[in-house]
Amino acid sequence: MTATNTLSPRALRWARRRQSLTRSWAAYRSQKTGMWGLVLLGAIVVLAIAAPVLVDESALSVTQATGGRMAPPSAAYPLGTDETGRSILALTLWGSRLSLVIGLTATVVAIVIGTAVGITSGHIGGWYGWIALRLSDWFMVLPSLVVAIALLAVLGRSMATTITVIALVSWPGTTRLVRAQTLTVQSRPYLERAKALGAGHWHQMTKHLLPNVLPLVLASATLLVPSAILMESSLAWLGLGDPGVVSWGSILNRASENGAVSAHAWWYLLPPGLAILLVVLAFMMCGRALEAVFNPRLRGES
Repeated sequence: MTATNTLSPRALRWARRRQSLTRSWAAYRSQKTGMWGLVLLGAIVVLAIAAPVLVDESALSVTQATGGRMAPPSAAYPLGTDETGRSILALTLWGSRLSLVIGLTATVVAIVIGTAVGITSGHIGGWYGWIALRLSDWFMVLPSLVVAIALLAVLGRSMATTITVIALVSWPGTTRLVRAQTLTVQSRPYLERAKALGAGHWHQMTKHLLPNVLPLVLASATLLVPSAILMESSLAWLGLGDPGVVSWGSILNRASENGAVSAHAWWYLLPPGLAILLVVLAFMMCGRALEAVFNPRLRGES
């Protein structure tokens, strides 16, 4: 008798999952672009977490600022200062925390909504599936930024509102993706056997459908995060972000309002803009590698 045959069904299931994760990680490591993206993303996350250690929060205070107005980079201020004399380096580091939190949280909420609606609409079908599909279609054809601006104007400006608004305009894509995969999985023989053995809708969706769509959801999430960060930055740049916090978009908004362009204060605009570019690039590189892992036909293209 082999060791595999002596394992309980639960232990065997977890052993297979560990083997699958090991194979997926090996496939991911073979994607050079994905590894560079992971290293870049890891560095950005570490800097965001370590921001309170690297720069004291008092550096964000307008009343405690000691630099000159839009002073160029110097030894004391490596990335220059803003219109109140605050360090652009400190603002950029602290801004990374809010931008990443909003981007990740909004993505998680959108993924949860999209996955739940996609699985249930694909599995249950009927009038519920038709309504869910039409609703997701309606959200997809609406201009996301315009809808987000309208909702923020009505609901008010705060971090929680921004997260909610971004999630509301971001879930339909995941719904369509998950629904299509659900319809594919439902035609497989083992799901038919589960139905014949009396498995209910909840058991089928949680034990059979969800594990099969999760890899697709993960790849979709890595591509959704940069979109959420870009939307948060766009809303903050338009003056619709939380006025009490610092984000990359709010830095660009203040730079625009205080004439950084006409003053040729490139150091005020470049750091937050470059930070947004790098984090979006990192997530896109990771997402592209994950697509190649879960779709072997793409591996030769990365």
